[in-house]
Amino acid sequence: MERIEAALFTDGVNDAVVRMPGRRFPGVLVQGDSLHILRSDVAEVVEACERGDLVEARESASFLLANLDALLARYEAALAEHEIPRPY
Repeated sequence: MERIEAALFTDGVNDAVVRMPGRRFPGVLVQGDSLHILRSDVAEVVEACERGDLVEARESASFLLANLDALLARYEAALAEHEIPRPY
């Protein structure tokens, strides 16, 4: 394990916005449990599609999109607060 210093742009809770050394733009640190939940949400969409249940697939996908939109909004707010342009 290597110890480094990283720049923290938001509080250190789930989905912290951090910039690693040598990187121009910050990224989002996703905790392992949050990553597992995200993967489970995607699996729900896939499973509903495999069953042909498009209503459930759409609902699950909409929930997933809303969560990703919230994560992206947190990221963009941190960039704006620190006057960093978006990398996209």
